[in-house]
Amino acid sequence: QVQLVESGGGLVQPGGSLRLSCAASGFTFSSYTMSWYRQAPGKERELVANIIAFGSSTNYADSVKGRFTISRDNYRKMLSLQMNSLKPEDTAVYYCNAQGQTSGVLRAYWGQGIQVTVSS
Repeated sequence: QVQLVESGGGLVQPGGSLRLSCAASGFTFSSYTMSWYRQAPGKERELVANIIAFGSSTNYADSVKGRFTISRDNYRKMLSLQMNSLKPEDTAVYYCNAQGQTSGVLRAYWGQGIQVTVSS
């Protein structure tokens, strides 16, 4: 059974930091591209950052470049997102996502989401 479980969200003041984690199980973690998405109220879900399978190449949305850092631990099957210099516009539900192939079939998995609120 595939599971992606996010943790680390919460309420933080503008300028503060949070670290999100995503614990994965039930699939070959190292062979999947892992991503963080977010969805703010009334807006579409958007890609925040991703990190490719088997490597360390990363991509970031322009709005978070220089402030957020995505990383993965293939041994522990963990995905992380370090968020610094948080702004009120970073407020959203953050989702962990896995995309790859299992037995030749393309798969995409989602976590349940975790709330991040940036407010004074």
